[in-house]
Amino acid sequence: MGKIRVKTLGDEEQEKLQKEEAKRKAEAKKAEKQAEVIVEEAQPVEETVPQEEVTESETKEEVKEVKKVQKKTDNNKQTRSSKYQTIAQKVDKSKEYSLNEALELLEGLKRGSFDETVELHLNTLNSGISGSVVLPNGTGKKTRVVIADDKTIAEIEKGVINFDILVAHPSMMPKLAKVAKVLGPRGLMPNPKNGTVNPNPEEVVKKYEGGQVNFKTEAKSPILHLTVGKMSFGASKLEENIKVMLNAVKKSNIKNATLKSTMSPGIKVRV
Repeated sequence: MGKIRVKTLGDEEQEKLQKEEAKRKAEAKKAEKQAEVIVEEAQPVEETVPQEEVTESETKEEVKEVKKVQKKTDNNKQTRSSKYQTIAQKVDKSKEYSLNEALELLEGLKRGSFDETVELHLNTLNSGISGSVVLPNGTGKKTRVVIADDKTIAEIEKGVINFDILVAHPSMMPKLAKVAKVLGPRGLMPNPKNGTVNPNPEEVVKKYEGGQVNFKTEAKSPILHLTVGKMSFGASKLEENIKVMLNAVKKSNIKNATLKSTMSPGIKVRV
């Protein structure tokens, strides 16, 4: 005669909780797969590289001065301003500077009257390199992060986009499908692969507001364009950010690196 199993009330409650948890996990996994399909369908036939948009924290002076320089360049592409040529002579184009040397030199190349953005441009050995990293000192720019809801979708349909990053709960992805063709080409469509589709979107918002940065090589070229801070950070904080960024990309993936500010010539950096 087989053994008779006696269930207690506590066992039944525990079993019920386990079944409910398993059901939630199964539903979350299914929603995530659906989200990946929606994101894939949102991509244009030829993937475009989203251009970094000006956020509220960037000053009007920065935008105005950059456009002024671009206009001069367009009018006479063969000639740089005398001021640019003067500071460009300070950079030895044949030399790879150490990070400390490059940061010290960069300070002397500042041209703008505004707080210039510091950029790190990396040529990688292969395409398809992507990831995310939290910079210890942030980027110096205010990142507008929004959690997708019905109101957000309605605004997107009207052509209003008031965010730099859109985060979504997996359950919102079917609703976002109708604006995927708007968000996809701009690189704003929430995606499970970069963590912007998450069962806990509030936690994702905190990470981005705390300085998290996503990076991805260009669609057709093994190049990364990265923002690593502002000139006002000073050499020490910029060095911290750059080292964390290089480690995130992995030095073994990097062919060469160039450091510059918004208005300065590039400085080759030894990785």
